[in-house]
Amino acid sequence: QQGFTLIEIILSLALTAMLLSLLSTGMYGVMNDWEDDTTALDDRLDETIAILQLERALQGAFPHSYRNDDTLGRYVYFQGEDESLSWVSTVSPQRSGGLTAWQLESVRGEGVYLKLAPAMSDNPSPRLESTKPRLLLPNYTAQFSYLYEELDFSKRWRDDWPGQELSALPLAVHVRLIPLDEASTGDEELDIVARVRANEHRSI
Repeated sequence: QQGFTLIEIILSLALTAMLLSLLSTGMYGVMNDWEDDTTALDDRLDETIAILQLERALQGAFPHSYRNDDTLGRYVYFQGEDESLSWVSTVSPQRSGGLTAWQLESVRGEGVYLKLAPAMSDNPSPRLESTKPRLLLPNYTAQFSYLYEELDFSKRWRDDWPGQELSALPLAVHVRLIPLDEASTGDEELDIVARVRANEHRSI
């Protein structure tokens, strides 16, 4: 009986090694694609959850008032500008009891940062300033506008909302989320129009 020759054994081992190499390369590519898809999905879910939380927190804006020790007057805490917004909400991401002070700030080229602090009976600004910001939406910058009612009952949007001067909350808040680089990321511009529920007795 004749067995395999040395050349046949070497050829079979070489072919087996080649097949295993091709299979491992293909599996490595599939695993990389799977991890990339999973990471992209996780990022999308994080952005979606963050946007939903922002909408709920804006809808739950509370007319939190505090006393100024210098003027002895009471002011409503709602400081809205074009690229930043600070307010007190009945909504907390941790679902903790009590009111929560929120602060959103859009930093060009970086994203939208969030600060959270408990809202006591005083001005929550010092606590927010001492809180470390967290990058909430790294792929976007934000622009804010605020809905108000004229004396003739017509509705207008404005770029700022000084709560200390107006002593009231806006009827609604419009958040325009603009992607940092739409061409490379593929992200689209998003809009959040949150009606402030504290003004539900008024018609938008």
